[in-house]
Amino acid sequence: MKKDLRNTGQHVLVKGSMAFLVILLLSFLVCCESEEDYPDYNPPSDHTVSKDGVMHRSGLSDPTQNCTTCHGNDLTGGTSQVSCYECHGQEW
Repeated sequence: MKKDLRNTGQHVLVKGSMAFLVILLLSFLVCCESEEDYPDYNPPSDHTVSKDGVMHRSGLSDPTQNCTTCHGNDLTGGTSQVSCYECHGQEW
């Protein structure tokens, strides 16, 4: 005899678990981007440090000191017209 999940409250638990798995999968896909995902990505030659498959200039752990010359004081693009927030979100 099959048990009716709707009557036990497990139906809600199963739906919630499925939604969580879908969100987890989508998060993984978004976070796994690399320079291959950006066909126009052409960093300068001084960008020699690879982080998550994307080349950065050394000193990337302190972007407000090391990246503002090209990416602007607020890291939204500056003269390079490439915002750090395109890949890093609100990390800084």
